[in-house]
Amino acid sequence: MSIEIILTVAAIALLIALSAFFNISETAITASSRARMHALEQEGNGRAATVNRLLGRPEKLLGAILLGNTLVDVLASALASGLAVGFMGDIGVLYATVIMTVLIVIFGAVLPKTYALAFSDRVALFVSPLMRTVVAALAPFTKTIELVVRQILRLTPTKADDEANILAAHEEIRGTIDLQAKEGTVPRHDAEMLGGVLDLKDLQVSDIMIHRTKMETMEADSDPQDVIDEILKSQYTRMPLWRDEPENIVAVLHTKDLLTALGRVGWDVSKLEIMSFAQEPWFVPDTTSLKTQLNQFLKRKAQMALVVDEYGEVQGLITLEDILEEIVGQIADEHDTHEMSIRPQADGTVNVDGTVAIRDINRHMEWSLPEEEATTIAGLVIHEAQTIPEPGQVFIFHGYRFEILRKSRNKIAALRIQKLPLVDEDDSG
Repeated sequence: MSIEIILTVAAIALLIALSAFFNISETAITASSRARMHALEQEGNGRAATVNRLLGRPEKLLGAILLGNTLVDVLASALASGLAVGFMGDIGVLYATVIMTVLIVIFGAVLPKTYALAFSDRVALFVSPLMRTVVAALAPFTKTIELVVRQILRLTPTKADDEANILAAHEEIRGTIDLQAKEGTVPRHDAEMLGGVLDLKDLQVSDIMIHRTKMETMEADSDPQDVIDEILKSQYTRMPLWRDEPENIVAVLHTKDLLTALGRVGWDVSKLEIMSFAQEPWFVPDTTSLKTQLNQFLKRKAQMALVVDEYGEVQGLITLEDILEEIVGQIADEHDTHEMSIRPQADGTVNVDGTVAIRDINRHMEWSLPEEEATTIAGLVIHEAQTIPEPGQVFIFHGYRFEILRKSRNKIAALRIQKLPLVDEDDSG
C-alpha cells in the first residue's frame, strides 16, 4: 500500500472526525441549559461565559458550523471517490458514496449527536473554546452568510413573534416545574408555589376577590359602641364602611386607628367620631392582573383594596394576603375561622360549597377542572348545564360527576363531586 493511499485514508478519517466535532458541538451548545450556563458564568466559569457568548450570536455559530461541516463532508466524499475510482474504475464512485454515507451518518452525525444530547452541558463546556476559535477563523466567510440570514429574517419579525417567544419561555419554565414535580425532584408544595408565581399575570383580581355578598361591612353612621362590638366579633382588622346603601363604600376602618383614637379620648366611646380617623377607600378595576395588583400593594404600602366593575359598582375586595395565598397556599392565624368548604368523603367523593374557587379545589385535590369559563364550582356547573339546577340533579362533564346537594334561592349552596375513571364529556341532568 503506497504512502499516498495511506495519507488519503488518514485524511478521510480526519475529515469524518471533524464532521463529528461540528455535529457534537452544534447539538451540545444548542441543547445546553441556559440557566445552568448563566449560573456558572456568575460563578466565574470562563467556558460557560464562552457558551453564552456563542449562543448570544446564533447566526455566527450556526453559520460557522454549517460551513465547516459542509466543507469536510464534501471533501471527505471527494477523496473517497477518487480513491475508489483508482481501485475499481467509474463504478467506484457508487461504492464510495454508499460507504461514505454510512460512515458520515453513523460516526459523523448520529453517534456524536446522541452523546451530545446525553451530556449536553458537559460537552458544551468542553468544546466551547474550540468552537470560539473556529467561529473566529471562519468569520470572513460567515459574515456573508450572516448578512443574508439577517436580511431574510427582517421580513418576518413582528410584535406577535416577540409575544410568542415570551410565552414560550413562560411555558418552558412551567413545563420544567411540572416535570420536576412528577419526577419527585421538586416537592409538590414547592411546585405549587412556583406555579402560583407564574400564574399571577394570568389571573385578575376578580378571580380571587372576596365577593361583596361575603364582605363584612358596617354603616358609617352607626353608633361608635356598635362599631366596636362589630370589630371585636370580626376576624378582620379592616372594616369597610358604607353610607345610604351597602355598595356605597365611603371609608375603611382599621382597628389600630380605632384603638389610637380611643386612647386619645381617654377610652370614652361616646366621644369617638368614626369618620374622622377612618381611611379613604382605594378602588381598583376588576380586570387588574394579580401581578399588577401585588406591585401596587407594595408601592402604596397598602393591604386592602375594593374591586369595582366598569360601571364603578363595588364587586368585592382583595387583600395582599389573598394574593400571597395564591402563591404559598392558605394562610391561617389563631383568629381565623376555619371553614371546611372542601370535605373529602370516605367513598372517594368530595362535598364542596358552591362558592369554592375552582383553583382551590384543583390545588387541594390535584384535579384539573377547567378555570376559563367560571371562577367558582357553582359557576362552572351553571355554565355547563346552561340552567340553574335543582337539588338532586346530576351532571357529568370534563371527567367529573356533579351532584347538587343544596340550593339557596338562585345559588348552588353545596355539591358532591366525584372524579370518574374515564373522561366523559356528555352532560345529563
